[in-house]
Amino acid sequence: MENAEVWIEKGIGFVTEYGPKIIGAILIYIIGSWIIKKLTGMLRKVMAKSNYDESLQKFLLNLVTWGLKIFLIITVISKLGVETTSLAAVIAAAGLAVGLALQGSLSNFAGGVLIMIFKPYRIGDLIEAQGVLGVVKEIEIFTTKLVSPENKLIIVPNGAMANGNIVNYTAEGKIRVDTVIGVGYGEDIKKTKDVLLEVLTSNPKVLQDPAPSVNVMELADSSVNFAVRPFCKPEDYWDVYFATYENCKIALDKAGIEIPYPHSVEIHKDA
Repeated sequence: MENAEVWIEKGIGFVTEYGPKIIGAILIYIIGSWIIKKLTGMLRKVMAKSNYDESLQKFLLNLVTWGLKIFLIITVISKLGVETTSLAAVIAAAGLAVGLALQGSLSNFAGGVLIMIFKPYRIGDLIEAQGVLGVVKEIEIFTTKLVSPENKLIIVPNGAMANGNIVNYTAEGKIRVDTVIGVGYGEDIKKTKDVLLEVLTSNPKVLQDPAPSVNVMELADSSVNFAVRPFCKPEDYWDVYFATYENCKIALDKAGIEIPYPHSVEIHKDA
């Protein structure tokens, strides 16, 4: 009976001493989370009204959100009675250990900062980097997310992006589509060029400035190859690419111009 009374007394003492701290910590976390949500929402609206770059908006929001969450966690721990100075020392020691263990992540963070400063690409740009091609979907603190032409999500570390070669197909607002069309040696070159050029100029997605071009590219073994090169907006690249081949074939057939292809030879032997 005495043991039960002792445990009850200890329980009451624990609740009395730590109960208010725990309740206070929970309230701080709930209210703090609500405040963080409101602050980030306000910041998002302010940046949207100020016409901030979309890439910079998401990067800064991620950075501010994580910074506020870390501050909130430290505040909650302090409310539970942990000494702030001791906590700071522990965080510093842990930070050093984590920093050594996560050098790659820190490199990716630094790469993200460099990308935000120098802006080699933005959200919506078609880029090629680290051996992959895709449209930039998101620029986060540590990674850049691309969507490939096959609609695959590609995640590339920012450290590699910042330190590697980047080809931005969108930055100039125009991109050249390179296609090759071959015709027979017996066909008239001027007529062929006129037919192919008409195909390009009649496509509404082909830009007239710079003007599309058709030139003899190569005298191949069985064909005269023409470099057919229209310009278009980056988002129209694949539409123009496929349409150029299809419409050139239709136009050449209509004009009676032969596109050479391998002919099989059948040999008949007399019995």
